[in-house]
Amino acid sequence: MSLTAQSPDPGAPRFRVRPPAHWINDPNGPFHWRDRYHLFYQHNPAAPVHTNVHWGHVSSADLVEWEHHPIALTPTPGGPDEAGCWSGCVVDDDGVPTAVYTGVDRHHTGLGTICLARALVPEDETLTEWRQLPAPVVTGPPAGLDVVMFRDPFVFRSGGHRWALVGAGHAGGRPSVLLYDCDDLADWRFAGVFLDGADPVAADAFGDKAVGWECPQLYATSGGDWVLVLSLWDGNPCHTGYLTGRLETSETGELRFAPRTGGRLDHGRDFYAPAVLQEPDRALMWGWSWEAREREEVERVGWAGVLTAPRVVDAHPDGTLRVVPAPELELLRAAEPFVVAPGRGGRLPEAYDLTVTASGRTTVRLLRSASGAELTVVLDPEEGTVTLDRGDWPRTGPEGSAPIVVRAPADQVRILVDGSLLELFAGTRAMVTERVYRRPDDVPELLVTGSGATVTGWELVPPTHG
Repeated sequence: MSLTAQSPDPGAPRFRVRPPAHWINDPNGPFHWRDRYHLFYQHNPAAPVHTNVHWGHVSSADLVEWEHHPIALTPTPGGPDEAGCWSGCVVDDDGVPTAVYTGVDRHHTGLGTICLARALVPEDETLTEWRQLPAPVVTGPPAGLDVVMFRDPFVFRSGGHRWALVGAGHAGGRPSVLLYDCDDLADWRFAGVFLDGADPVAADAFGDKAVGWECPQLYATSGGDWVLVLSLWDGNPCHTGYLTGRLETSETGELRFAPRTGGRLDHGRDFYAPAVLQEPDRALMWGWSWEAREREEVERVGWAGVLTAPRVVDAHPDGTLRVVPAPELELLRAAEPFVVAPGRGGRLPEAYDLTVTASGRTTVRLLRSASGAELTVVLDPEEGTVTLDRGDWPRTGPEGSAPIVVRAPADQVRILVDGSLLELFAGTRAMVTERVYRRPDDVPELLVTGSGATVTGWELVPPTHG
């Protein structure tokens, strides 16, 4: 059975990971173990608000059909994580799946500790039982750096050693990523600042608004580069960025990151805190898409947040992001596609996978309101732009609802829609994640105008077996 959180809310995604009810935020610890993918996430099991954070848990054999498991990590009364088991990763520690996560107590004020939890039965492919260690392996940030934000460990391997990145922010408003040597997960050694906001490539890519870098993630590309993924914190979650560069080893054996280019990771306004799973032949990424509607409506429907579809991420030879939906998502396509010629309309299903190829300026209408407003995607190959125009569909948040213009090759887009979650991919160069909430009188209707455009779409349905 496909993972479907039941809800009377028409905006509730049916095919993406979210708990049956209440709150979800950051994806945590994507992990492949004994032929199953495991995905954990920040979760409040009691209400659709960000507090009382646990680790929820799902697993899948194919990245499409997800099975809910019992909560993996629960705040420990009187322990280092009594106010929340915050974000982190999962690693294989000599055959024992081990969660490395941020513990926060009642007085954390932004400073977390690094805690461990180990799978009790590693032979069990469902990994449903975990034991949280009573004491943190890192009790706080290193002395002398004026660190005021410290959280979100990410463990990786390089040069035959195991290292960890931790997101940080400093008292003067400078963001950074800190590096630890953790060959022994029980014994961490601070190994310096991996990168900070004073780096000229980072400053050019991100600007100067962020006061902290959250959820650092690192993946190796097919061309030998590394990509550092960061969530930019400016006092609240802001947006996400990436830097492509090289890992450099000093004479004393310490690692540093030397970026050569970078930019915005997701050009939408409803994507944050992505997590990466490095596989032998690819890297997968999930992000958190928060609610972009009024708090009263969230409380009424009783759920908040969803994880995006998995995306395969890499880098082009010039260092720019390469991203496509994971090919496993094609398992959700109905047996037969619907194809709409330019100038003709058709009713759209509640969830669909749509590809549009354009040779000239092409407008794709996805939604029509009773007042005549339209939700559109405009491809302009000559200008090299893709524009998502929300029309009069509002969203909450400081960035408003203005059209999003992405500079990217505009000869093809792929659009994944599942309830209120819209994920757009401009070729392999850019992605846009937005939440669009349909109103009772809105009509999900496809209309494509543009000479020479082709459109192929599939309704999303639970996979069939046989």
